[in-house]
Amino acid sequence: MIRLKKEYKKTLAGYKFVDLFCGIGGFHAALKAFGAECVFASDINLEAQKIYKANFRIEPKGDIRDMREANIPKHDILCAGFPCQAFSISGSQEGFNNAKSGRLFYEIIRIAEYHKSKLILLENVANIEFHDDGKTIDIIISELHKIGYSAYKQLLNAADYNVPQCRKRLYIVAFREDMKICEFRFPERIKLKRNVEAILEAENSESARKSIINREYHIRDSFEVIEKEYKKPCIRIGEIGLGRQGERIYSIKGCATTLSASGGGVGGRTGIYLINNQIRKLTPRECARLMGFPDKFVIAEAPNQAYQQFGNSVVVDVLQHIIIEVIKTLLKESYYEK
Repeated sequence: MIRLKKEYKKTLAGYKFVDLFCGIGGFHAALKAFGAECVFASDINLEAQKIYKANFRIEPKGDIRDMREANIPKHDILCAGFPCQAFSISGSQEGFNNAKSGRLFYEIIRIAEYHKSKLILLENVANIEFHDDGKTIDIIISELHKIGYSAYKQLLNAADYNVPQCRKRLYIVAFREDMKICEFRFPERIKLKRNVEAILEAENSESARKSIINREYHIRDSFEVIEKEYKKPCIRIGEIGLGRQGERIYSIKGCATTLSASGGGVGGRTGIYLINNQIRKLTPRECARLMGFPDKFVIAEAPNQAYQQFGNSVVVDVLQHIIIEVIKTLLKESYYEK
């Protein structure tokens, strides 16, 4: 999480939000920092529900498709990191034709149309902007417009907001049209001042020791190759076996690769890093830090469960930077209620 300036800490006090497809609470953590209050959360995953409740003392409801609009409390902000499997490069790419998850975006439309939320904040995989030759994102923006919203979208990389993880996601900010917001700009990039080394746990910690991978590996010794890699955010310095995605070894002097909810190989979900001449995956706590969650955040006891949850989450820091721009916009347009 970013350190908020004093003038921002309570700027959303009095604002209420609903957290759809809430996962473990990335949107909640971001909005709570500004003083907003969560009045409803929903997620179908039981394990995610447990972590959400442990951290925020709110028990998320189950399948949003089973809930009537009238039973969802009134609110100012609707946020949702709606399921991405149908739109992800690594998923089915069936899009809206996927009966299980592809149509869940329309649950957002259903609830927003009924409640007339002032603001909608959405996040999804980068590929959704290019899915079906751009038709999918056009439909999303069009559907928001049909129910009375002006929507703005942009691909943002967490590494551009001082988070040492290369994680590109599409963010959508939609204002109710009667608010007459004429323009919204996403946050400008911030110089990256941290690397993977900055988020590591102590090497003598139990979780770090458990993450060590006992396999033979090869570290590149060509100065020319390493020099070339150092110009990239993720510094690949070696591999195990064939060097596939889950077998690539990276330097802690660069960014982390994208955390994922699934992924094969010995380094699946977190990537592999050379740390004190040993190779290991990242620990669950290190993954939490890469997603912007504070160290007091309660994480799942089972590492595989924690890895999946953080891989599915939204980066808290990026959301906070977006929210600051939303607040600036509301102030500029004189539509702001303290």
